[in-house]
Amino acid sequence: MTFPSKTREYRSLKKRAQFRRSKRQKVKVHAVSLQFRDIMILKGIYPVYVKENLVLGSDLGGEVVAVDIEVHDRKAGDRICVNFGVDHLYGDPIEATRYSHLGAPIDGVFTEYKVLPAHSLVRIPEHLSYEEGSTLPYVSLYGMRRLTAYNSLMGPVPLKGGDTVLIIGTGGVSIFGLQFAVASGATVIIVSSSDEKLRFAEKLGARHLINYKTVPDWDKEILEITNGKGVDHVLEVGGTGTLARSLTSVRYGGDVAVIGNLTVEGGDTSLLPLMVVLKAILFRGITAGSRTQEAFSLQAIIIDADELG
Repeated sequence: MTFPSKTREYRSLKKRAQFRRSKRQKVKVHAVSLQFRDIMILKGIYPVYVKENLVLGSDLGGEVVAVDIEVHDRKAGDRICVNFGVDHLYGDPIEATRYSHLGAPIDGVFTEYKVLPAHSLVRIPEHLSYEEGSTLPYVSLYGMRRLTAYNSLMGPVPLKGGDTVLIIGTGGVSIFGLQFAVASGATVIIVSSSDEKLRFAEKLGARHLINYKTVPDWDKEILEITNGKGVDHVLEVGGTGTLARSLTSVRYGGDVAVIGNLTVEGGDTSLLPLMVVLKAILFRGITAGSRTQEAFSLQAIIIDADELG
């Protein structure tokens, strides 16, 4: 796949902000962030529909420069980021919202200016730069970001104080999940192959640290930590190689949020359906989060920043 030399996005830079549909806003893009998903698309291995002659990119930090006359809650100069699925406003994803994901089924944000629906925009917290704001929105299946973690932990069985949470890995989703869990008063167990990353996770509030290279049967270790009960929630990014142990680690009636498949080998998944049924596990795939969840998760960041001073 090659980048287009010209697109309607670039040509629109020379035009005035004219809105054929109501409630649109023109945004000057100050910063963008590159995701693993973008690289997968460039390599031709992204397993979801990609439009022809695509403009890449799902995440931006930008400034509103023109507002449709019917938009009353935004003004020129507002600093914003955009929800990954521009038409996923609330509730569960549906087939229609899949086709509003930026940077694959529709053109993305790797442009100087972008016209977007007003309902898809969320203000960047004041204490964050445009660059930091551009790292906030991404929620794709392979992404490592805040909204994915929030959706994983605040879904049908929301995280609450006193719960125990198992975090797999130390990527972006895992670290955001760790911070949301700690802020909610939960006890966090984190599994990684790096002692250095585990020490970093401990500074962020993780209570129990497990290096799966030195403790290959880490699911048994987790059952010991929880006195045989298992954890309430699992934030699962490993996939094939870790799923069986994650399901062993979760309690009866617990919640497993599946986000990625970073370890495609090494795990026996033949008994997974039986384990889900016998333990009455809520087993949920995470592909995107709504604009409502986007706003709530950003509010959590604002509150945490205020408390830290």
